[in-house]
Amino acid sequence: MGKKFDALLGRKFKTSKLKTTLNLAIPRLSQLKKHRLARFTIAHSDVIQLLRLNHHQQALLRVEQVIKDQNMLDVYDMIHGYCNLLIQRINLIEQVNECPKELEEAVSNLLYGAPRCGEFPELQEIRAILTSRFGKEFAEGASELRRNCGVSQMMIQKLSPAQSTLECRMKILMDIAKENGIILQLDIYSPEIRKEKVVEKKKIENKMNFSESKNYKDAAEAAQDAFESAAYAAIAARAVVELARSESFVSDSSDSNSDENESFHSAKDYITSQGQQVNLENKLNSTGIKRLHRQ
Repeated sequence: MGKKFDALLGRKFKTSKLKTTLNLAIPRLSQLKKHRLARFTIAHSDVIQLLRLNHHQQALLRVEQVIKDQNMLDVYDMIHGYCNLLIQRINLIEQVNECPKELEEAVSNLLYGAPRCGEFPELQEIRAILTSRFGKEFAEGASELRRNCGVSQMMIQKLSPAQSTLECRMKILMDIAKENGIILQLDIYSPEIRKEKVVEKKKIENKMNFSESKNYKDAAEAAQDAFESAAYAAIAARAVVELARSESFVSDSSDSNSDENESFHSAKDYITSQGQQVNLENKLNSTGIKRLHRQ
């Protein structure tokens, strides 16, 4: 309504405020990254200390903070790139009334990330300006993750409040132990780990049962749910493989040096690779939907 009223009065959108706020957001990002990196370093050091003290079960709990801090560092990098892109295309934003396709990902991710990035006043202001420019409906679509909202799966995953999977935490802990020459002695049959495995299994089963009983509006929605169920099953299968590897890693420590060239990544690389995998799965999802439509 506001956009139409401005158009009737001949008002033109001024990009100066948006450009100024985007430029202010970049140094703010540097500060946030500095503080988050300090937290990441502390959590990482805590994990190493716990491993050296043979408190490996506690280290598995503490590694969750390492993952969360690394995820936020990745989010800040993404926001930095989106802000730079909007600065470069500021004239395009001034000329059009709807969000251009080439800027849809940047705008949608900034709208989605704003309420989920804590104390970041410049990002809140950017969100308000973009909402004013492209409309409340567009902004709500991104914030609420409506269909075809443009928000990347990477951003959704990195900002998810859900706890990391046992598979992910085990992998990061194994990487940290290996990097520091520590033999991981994790009791994968402990009550805590067994309980988590049961909970994750139930989540997968509930997701698949819900998909089977759901009435779909269209073929695209059905294909998307089918793909997600398959993805959950794949996660479960990977978890089994990782746990089996961890058993081997614990019981056969004498062979650990010969396995240095195995496909183990650093903690940062692994966490980032999870986001890349989600993007790949999203592309496959789109392909699956297209195929279903052809049928």
